[in-house]
Amino acid sequence: MAKTQARKKVAHTKESKVMDITIPRNDGIPFDAQLIGNLNINRSAVERRAATIATRRSVKKEWQAAWLLKAISFIDLTTLSGDDTPGNVTRLCAKALSPIRPDILNALGMGKEKITTGAVCVYHNLIGHAKSSLGKSKMPIAAVSTGFPAGQIPLKEKLKQIELSVKAGAEEIDIVISRALVLNSDWKALYKEVKACREACGEAHMKTILATGEIPTYTKVAKASWVSMMAGSDFIKTSTGKEPVNATLPVSLVMIRTIREYHELTGYKVGFKPAGGIRTAKQALAWMILIKEELGNAWLDNHLFRFGASSLLGDIERQLEHHVTGRYSASFRHPMG
Repeated sequence: MAKTQARKKVAHTKESKVMDITIPRNDGIPFDAQLIGNLNINRSAVERRAATIATRRSVKKEWQAAWLLKAISFIDLTTLSGDDTPGNVTRLCAKALSPIRPDILNALGMGKEKITTGAVCVYHNLIGHAKSSLGKSKMPIAAVSTGFPAGQIPLKEKLKQIELSVKAGAEEIDIVISRALVLNSDWKALYKEVKACREACGEAHMKTILATGEIPTYTKVAKASWVSMMAGSDFIKTSTGKEPVNATLPVSLVMIRTIREYHELTGYKVGFKPAGGIRTAKQALAWMILIKEELGNAWLDNHLFRFGASSLLGDIERQLEHHVTGRYSASFRHPMG
């Protein structure tokens, strides 16, 4: 019955534009406790599978350079610090629009290509500065909302924050769920909260942050992922970047497999965003391999896959320079990465 209802829902799919790419948007499905009632994740199996990603797969030489150039387009270049200033955001936007030094791109034969990051991500009060810094660029602005990072404010205030950020020009909204609802297994209440946030987003795409470092079991991570997608999330995201433990390959594997199962059930493609602690090019390649093997090439596109990162870009640029010159440069040569 659940599958039949879900397929009927897909027949009424609305379309939304993300970076000029028209894709079917996840409108969600009615809450169905049966879809998650018997869900149970085998922790040891998940961790064994995740452990093979970085150790048994590798991408070398010019293929690695190509993958790293692709990885740049997946980055939500982020600044979410208490000391953020308009000047920081201006520099961030300049780096997002021109993430790799021209001499490196020319040496790679990519000087004429328009390579940018996927988006910039800022706090609400800096949306205007980001918008003016990006000028006529079509790069999306993402804003964190709903009491980020803890989410410990009333739902009414969460919805108001979303509405204000959309009005200010944010095209993507990163919300945080109320972790207490997950810890107490109050799945219907979680569904209602995420659905209300999705409605408040309107045309802006919504990334739902689970804060997996504060969820004690993979089974609860899987159930929270399912409920968030049922409620209409366009992306599910691992972390705020502020928890003691952020994105890991095992928890990403759990979330990615729920995305695959949800797609098989409904036909909707939901995006995935690991965030927090992804600082090196090698780590980025591991996540891209995971996406390719578990979801396929269709998800290796920045309307379905993003990294939430502030320092990753600097290491990617450094690795690309090494590919060109054979020498590693100092990190200060690659600022605002």
